[in-house]
Amino acid sequence: MGRKQAGALRDRNVYTKRFDRHFEELRWLYMELYDNGSMFAELCDNLECFYNERGQALKALDEKREAHAQWYRQNDMLGMMLYIDNFAKDLSGVRQKLDYIKRCHVNYIHLMPFLDSPKGRSDGGYAVADFRKVQPELGTMADLEKLTEACRQENISVCMDFVMNHTSEDHEWAKRARQGEGEYMSRYFFYDNGEIPAEYEKTVPQVFPTTAPGNFTWLPDAGHYVMTSFYPYQWDLNYRNPRVFNEMMYNFLFLANKGIDIIRIDAVPYIWKELHTQCRNLKQVHTIVRMMRMISEIVCPGVLLLGEVVMEPEKVVPYFGTIEKPECHMLYNVTTMATTWHTVATRNVGLLKKQLDIVNALPKEYVFLNYLRCHDDIGWGLDYDTLRTYGMEERSHKDYLNQYFQGYAGESNSRGELYNADPVTGDARFCGTTASMCGIEKALSMKDDEALQRAVRLDVMLHAYMFMQSGIPVLYSGDEIGQCNDYAYKNDADKAADSRYIHRGALDWEAVGRIDEAGSAEAEIFGRLGQLESIRKSEKAFVSVADTWTIDTGDASVLCIARRYEGEEIIGIFNFSEHDKTVHMEEIGGKCLDMISGQYREGMEAELTAYGFCYWKLSDQ
Repeated sequence: MGRKQAGALRDRNVYTKRFDRHFEELRWLYMELYDNGSMFAELCDNLECFYNERGQALKALDEKREAHAQWYRQNDMLGMMLYIDNFAKDLSGVRQKLDYIKRCHVNYIHLMPFLDSPKGRSDGGYAVADFRKVQPELGTMADLEKLTEACRQENISVCMDFVMNHTSEDHEWAKRARQGEGEYMSRYFFYDNGEIPAEYEKTVPQVFPTTAPGNFTWLPDAGHYVMTSFYPYQWDLNYRNPRVFNEMMYNFLFLANKGIDIIRIDAVPYIWKELHTQCRNLKQVHTIVRMMRMISEIVCPGVLLLGEVVMEPEKVVPYFGTIEKPECHMLYNVTTMATTWHTVATRNVGLLKKQLDIVNALPKEYVFLNYLRCHDDIGWGLDYDTLRTYGMEERSHKDYLNQYFQGYAGESNSRGELYNADPVTGDARFCGTTASMCGIEKALSMKDDEALQRAVRLDVMLHAYMFMQSGIPVLYSGDEIGQCNDYAYKNDADKAADSRYIHRGALDWEAVGRIDEAGSAEAEIFGRLGQLESIRKSEKAFVSVADTWTIDTGDASVLCIARRYEGEEIIGIFNFSEHDKTVHMEEIGGKCLDMISGQYREGMEAELTAYGFCYWKLSDQ
């Protein structure tokens, strides 16, 4: 037997073993959902085709990751979210900037939406017109493969968005549906009169009540309503049609075979629609995600699923599935992010401590992605039942937070803008970069060095706190240099109506050049984050599966987080106040290593500057 034949036989045996392991459950779930044996057979045939088309380098990586299933739960994972055009113009440009990414200690990059989408109706790339084509100005699929291969050589994982809930109205399916072709109309939710859409509207919440009210759009040229949960140009897919599920899985596997390591499932709670429900978090969604997980484990087990579930914790956690029947590998820690900024505005860590305790009590197999800012707005979906015990009512507190971060209340130094403000309910979301929300923009504009130092301390402290959380930290491109809001979007007709572009500005490479200039804000932030990242990667107590808990400091504005793994324990203490603080840590005795200064000290008493923090490693010395 020749080497090529032996390799093919080995591949066949590997595939068969994976397929057999999942076949019965996959078939049972598929038939329960669709009761269509021929479509299931087609799916199975295509799974093997995609496996056979998968490159040998990717297959080798799959086997390596299968053998080390904890690979993404270690303390060396650090992510960065970036827009390709804002970061380096195009995919080739990103490939040329990998040295900078490595200098940021980043080994996981999330490329924001780059698939083909119509100019002016793209929703930042989330209205996909072609799942197998890159936006021409960003490059080609060949450029994507070159980038993922280069990243693989540097041990950098690549994440992309997979928009499952909807397509652009410019997608081929949508175009043919609009022309009245029944096969394609059945892939969406089309109605020739308003009776059923009106029934949906009775129970389905609006995603964007001011900028895109309602959940349906009337198409005069087609004489039909179509479901559009997000924007009128984004048509919801009908997953009750097995053809939709199959074809979207083929798109998923096509992208995985281009070298993508992490697939971010966009808006996953929305993908199953049922009349007389909220069309959110229905059980069929979990069936679909579970099938997707098994399909991944059959064809490309080195690929991770990241679920975007922007909801309260009790609705987020089910998307991990169970230990026996897992769904997503990772989920965003959305509520903690929003609560972090609430804590900045109130100088009270009570709610944050409670939520960290909830997350820390979950099974260690559950991995959260932690972040301070991302491409999206901040919605104030906080635990108002708890906040009422502090005398904070929902509407008034949301108003305070939005006023604070615009710089109008609470002695705030923040700068930013509201998004999707609703004058009827008073609800609104907030937009701004980490640096601007911390006061760096204001301090620079006023040329106030003392205020700038304080704002930089807040920025660094928040990152230090994020690194102490249970899970994987992710930076938003520009945060590593303290980049401020970009108001240039107001001059672009395609962006002016969407204030989220205030924190989607192009990376300032001139500012990046200042990271080596001693005394600059960029050098201070970049250097201190680099120190924190180095500490995290060198200390095993930062692994995702470490025991993590909070400790009461006796001060409402000071948070303490502890981590322990294999006998090593680290304590982080964080001052969310603009005042110097001294807290007595009675639970900490003996000597400990101050990991920032490198000096040993006695425990017990922590002296914190305004917005200061400390990392202590407990020691027997």
